[in-house]
Amino acid sequence: MSIASNIAEGAARHSPKEFIQFLYIALGSASELETQLIIAENLGFIDNNKNEELKIKLASISKMLSGLIGNVKSKQ
Repeated sequence: MSIASNIAEGAARHSPKEFIQFLYIALGSASELETQLIIAENLGFIDNNKNEELKIKLASISKMLSGLIGNVKSKQ
């Protein structure tokens, strides 16, 4: 939820520089989520297979965010 919220907030800003800042914050939120997945597995809330599946999806989202950051930067 935090990742999407930061993207939306940044997109509503009036400058590419601010948008990029919020995209970096969204990338940080992705890192936080990765940590939360590890903790969830360690506490037994999810099993290893589910954790790996979610981490793969999260890695894909992080790559898309990085690509979007690069794209917005190139248009400045």
